[in-house]
Amino acid sequence: MTTKPAAAAARATVYGYPRQGPDRELKKAIEGYWKGRVSADALRATAAGLRRANWRRLADAGIHEVPTGDFSYYDHVLDTTVALGAIPERHRVAVETDALDGYFAMARGTQDVAPLEMTKWFDTNYHYLVPELGPDTVFTADSAKQVAELKEALALGLAARPVLVGPVTYLLLAKPAPGVAADFEPLTLLDRLLPVYARILADLRAAGAEWVQLDEPALVQDRTPAELNAAGRAYRDLGALTDRPKLLIASYFDRLGEALPVLAKAPVEGLALDFTEAAAGNLQALAAAGGLPGKRLVAGVVNGRNIWVDDLSASLATLGTLLGLADRVDVAASCSLLHVPLDAAAERDIEPQIRRWLAFARQKTAEVVTLAKGLAQGTGAITAELAANRADLASRAGSPITRDAAVRSRAAAVTAGDARRSQPYAERAAAQRAHLRLPLLPTTTIGSFPQTGELRTARADLRAGRIGTAAYEDRVRAEIQEVVAFQEKTGIDVLVHGEPERNDMVQYFAERLTGYLATQHGWVQSYGTRYVRPPILAGDISRPEPMTVRWTAYAQSLTSRPVKGMLTGPVTMLAWSFVRDDQPLGETARQVALALRDEVTDLEAGGTSVIQVDEPALRETLPLRAADRAGYLAWATEAFRLTTGGVRPDTQIHTHMCYAEFGDIVQAIDDLDADVISLEAARSRMQVARELAAHGYPREAGPGVYDIHSPRVPSAREAAELLRTGLKAIPAERLWVNPDCGLKTRGWPETRASLENLVAAARTVRGELSPS
Repeated sequence: MTTKPAAAAARATVYGYPRQGPDRELKKAIEGYWKGRVSADALRATAAGLRRANWRRLADAGIHEVPTGDFSYYDHVLDTTVALGAIPERHRVAVETDALDGYFAMARGTQDVAPLEMTKWFDTNYHYLVPELGPDTVFTADSAKQVAELKEALALGLAARPVLVGPVTYLLLAKPAPGVAADFEPLTLLDRLLPVYARILADLRAAGAEWVQLDEPALVQDRTPAELNAAGRAYRDLGALTDRPKLLIASYFDRLGEALPVLAKAPVEGLALDFTEAAAGNLQALAAAGGLPGKRLVAGVVNGRNIWVDDLSASLATLGTLLGLADRVDVAASCSLLHVPLDAAAERDIEPQIRRWLAFARQKTAEVVTLAKGLAQGTGAITAELAANRADLASRAGSPITRDAAVRSRAAAVTAGDARRSQPYAERAAAQRAHLRLPLLPTTTIGSFPQTGELRTARADLRAGRIGTAAYEDRVRAEIQEVVAFQEKTGIDVLVHGEPERNDMVQYFAERLTGYLATQHGWVQSYGTRYVRPPILAGDISRPEPMTVRWTAYAQSLTSRPVKGMLTGPVTMLAWSFVRDDQPLGETARQVALALRDEVTDLEAGGTSVIQVDEPALRETLPLRAADRAGYLAWATEAFRLTTGGVRPDTQIHTHMCYAEFGDIVQAIDDLDADVISLEAARSRMQVARELAAHGYPREAGPGVYDIHSPRVPSAREAAELLRTGLKAIPAERLWVNPDCGLKTRGWPETRASLENLVAAARTVRGELSPS
């Protein structure tokens, strides 16, 4: 059947776009600036060139309205903090002295001043800098960045739409500033903040903006009546302004729920909604609310977070249904394309037919344009595109890559007993204390050590064929020797081998498991200048051979102290990959868990007595709505226990989590039944330790005392103070001393100094506990 053209021509747009450039030019320029090799003017020129290239490519592809203001040197929430003048007092002098250096100081800290706290952007692996607010916060408008970037796009002759974090989401993401009462609610500052948004909107209108997009993803979460009333008041007041552009309120990542009628009734001109499977219910809720008469609806029908080609026919059907619910329906991806790589066409190592299953940012842009054309002109205008899309979908569905009968049979045979340790924790703990003989407040690290220039060069030379495997492995052995020797000399109690052979904590394992695809250029921003290449989980998962045993055993041969085996857990293997969308996530998690269980068994058989299974993504992947969480946590915690449930009682199982809000998953952390958990805690001043204590967490824990995402070296006194704070919540016999996270991104000089101070702090506090 041929779809009739829409009454009003649909247009194509996107909410945001990857920032890094085809060869991560932005990362290289920023890091060059930090090292003094790139001037501020050169950095700005690189950024401007990338912005122009992005906008031109979007426009050339058929995007009718390009986003501006979403480009960032580090983080768009930090950019909003600057635009609102909400600079923490400790950073104010630095910002006033040099705006660029002050900006990076807020992000990374300095030796003397701590950075802003960093945590995950909703349920993604992107990290944002948390605003710090208090009752004395004074907001002042700084529209310079937004206005300048809008003018850049307009000068190219493009229709442009500035994008800002909305006022309600900004306040809901914020935390009380240091020294402010913990029960202070930043949302109480809304009436103080709205005039600042009004000023920025007026400045953007004066600069030529017809529309401005205000992102309000926090409204897809469960919100209280007071929060919903605040959202209604915010957009009633902003909508009543006379000196402003048209307003598009954008939501994404989930269904808008109770906030939908609030925003639908607001005196604004447009609403952007997610209509992918992740936000099931938005279409019915929109219809129930009476649609958006007289308003613009931007329909996010192309999944902006995953990399599979869209089902164009299904999306067109959704768009057709939406036509009767708004005066104008435009087409978009479901969220910013920041969360996917740039271009699937660059992946020459992936077989061409399989590559056609993939849609990165450029391919998703083309899909959005195709859908807008089909909606505006009818399906007859996109016959060839629809036929090619159907062929690609059929190719993937029928591929033998996606199904392995042996894997499915093994997963189906799993019993509840497979996901349980043979003895309760109290009995295991006694066996582990007798076996490991660790001191009070044992010290360890999270796993990785700095990836040196020599190691990176060796890895590149191996890929390029300039050296052979033997020469590369000699380099790896040398790195392990250095790491083990340093840890022994420093006095660390439980050692790691440093992971020199690993490129990334997920990618390394994905490359050794069947069912995964690896990319060469699929970089996605995690935070700041940290980019990762999430592997693609395309089919059923199995482990052909051991993945970590050899190097762990080598490290153990160099020392009499225990060396931890290091694995990435099943939930994180899913969360930090692009997962298959053709079966429930719980089924995929069980397959990954069984593959990792084999690795745990082999590590233990090889003499490894401490095994860490990292799950930093457990909180990140938590559904945004409370009603959806129990089912997720059931399969997520089962997958972890299935990975670790087969070991002996005296084998100590660790897990690790970082940079997330843990308070609402403490019960799930308990349900993992790990013997020891290490967590990020330095920037939040041991908040997670207090949360564990409030829950009555019965096992051992290591809340971090060294913030590894900042180049500053914490003093021994500072680490000791954090440790003493941790002891107020966790008894000494159950408290470990460790950094927040792995050390791969740090340099050796700061790592040495920081870990030496960490061990010194542990000894000091240990002595205070046992003065004899």
